[in-house]
Amino acid sequence: MFNILVTDDEQIVIDSLSFIINKNFGDEAKVFTALSGTEAIETVMKENIDIMFMDINMPGLSGLETVSVITKLKPNIVFVILSAFDRFQYAQEAINLGAYKYITKPVNRNVVIETIRGAMQLVQEKQGKLSADRELHKKLDMVSPMIENDFIYACIYNNDKSVDLSSYLDYFNLSENPWVFCCFEFPNINSDNQYSTYLKIHELLNNDHRCLVSSFMMNRIAVFFPIFSENPDYSEIQEQIKKFYTKLSYNITAGIRAGVSSIYSDKSHLQTSYSQALSALNKTAANGGIVFSDGSSLSEEEKLSGEEAKLETSVKKSGTAEFKNHIINKLSAGDSSGVKSFLELFTSELISQNLAIDKIKNSFFELIVTANNATRELNKAFTSTTFDNAFATLSSENDIKLIKEFAQKFLTECTQAVSSIKKAEENPIIKKICTYVDENLSQDISLETAADFAGVSSFYLSKLFKEEKGETFINFISDKRLEKSRQLLETTDLSIKEITADVGYNDQNYFSRIFKNKYGLSPKEYRKVKNESN
Repeated sequence: MFNILVTDDEQIVIDSLSFIINKNFGDEAKVFTALSGTEAIETVMKENIDIMFMDINMPGLSGLETVSVITKLKPNIVFVILSAFDRFQYAQEAINLGAYKYITKPVNRNVVIETIRGAMQLVQEKQGKLSADRELHKKLDMVSPMIENDFIYACIYNNDKSVDLSSYLDYFNLSENPWVFCCFEFPNINSDNQYSTYLKIHELLNNDHRCLVSSFMMNRIAVFFPIFSENPDYSEIQEQIKKFYTKLSYNITAGIRAGVSSIYSDKSHLQTSYSQALSALNKTAANGGIVFSDGSSLSEEEKLSGEEAKLETSVKKSGTAEFKNHIINKLSAGDSSGVKSFLELFTSELISQNLAIDKIKNSFFELIVTANNATRELNKAFTSTTFDNAFATLSSENDIKLIKEFAQKFLTECTQAVSSIKKAEENPIIKKICTYVDENLSQDISLETAADFAGVSSFYLSKLFKEEKGETFINFISDKRLEKSRQLLETTDLSIKEITADVGYNDQNYFSRIFKNKYGLSPKEYRKVKNESN
């Protein structure tokens, strides 16, 4: 089965191509459609598209711009470019972007069929090569850790120098790099969790730096840490190892002990460098830390106890990040009441974590900086003395209520700046529809009824709404209803059942479910949080 995406801003072209594909390829192909470049990108991100027909003249992103973006995201898609113009420069640019064919409109049925057959064959060829490549990488992924382990064991136990250690480094393309050896000792490691812990450590270390990692020797692992800078400085290496130590403390366990060798470049000293790292490890405090070969160690301030590591991790996973995202989304939509409500939830979440005041102030400052950047993306002329004074104000203020009020003042400025731009740019038909929706939320609103009200076709309204608002009409209605329900929960004593009906839903359970999906809390929980904060 081949997934084919047809992208064109003319529905008649989409219908024509879809008909040809369905009639001639039946069960061989599944057709997807898009009316704009943006919609095409969204489809590509959700579906496994194999072949794509792309119109060259599109609203918003042009066809060639869309192809350029998608090629970076999914380089194996086969592109067929459609155009009403038989112009050499368009065709040349399409071919330069890697397009398989360039077809002029109106499309010829036989040309389309021939093109699709050729594209299907090309997809199969690409998939065959990809399968072979994947199989090779899979084998290498299985073999490389074993070779890493053999190399490090040879460094440790190669007393008679019978093994040529440089051949291992040639295999990993590290023969020209200086290095340090590190030894890590992990508390609470046993045979049940050794392998899973080793895999996690290997992944964590190699995410940021190519390392060779041994399997566990009792509760210890050895790490060959190659250096890629031309003139390595030991203090820089120490900082990198400290970052590794912190990452392992966060993700594996607290209380890790570590020893690090000096920098070496002579391959005959591989065993010596390991022994030096092991000697440094043996000088490390029993409750954890790092000792380097020059005698320096991790300061007390840099150590992370198990409790601190857990606290930091829990803060990162808390709801503050989600509420912050909601604040920025509402700001970008020019929704001042939504911003205010989520700021209340953001503040309540911070307070509930019993954080030190400095951490709370840091969270507010990060929110303010993010909001400023988001506003300037939408309104290039935006400036604010409130933002200019934010750092100084937060540094000197320790009352959380006043800090929240300061953040609210700035966020209101941001929302107003965004709203002014949106109002100036909004299409009069969209304005009319938005007013209609606001006044009829409790009624059954469909795309067809809204289109009749505006005096346009439902197809045109759907297309226009997506281009102007960046979302579908149905999603817009849903957001409006949920937003109104949130306001009613805050400002009235209406029951959940009454609010459900007021915002146009017939099923209270369905309403509660989508409300929680949107805001992270059920309507009842949301009202309780708001009442407590007030």
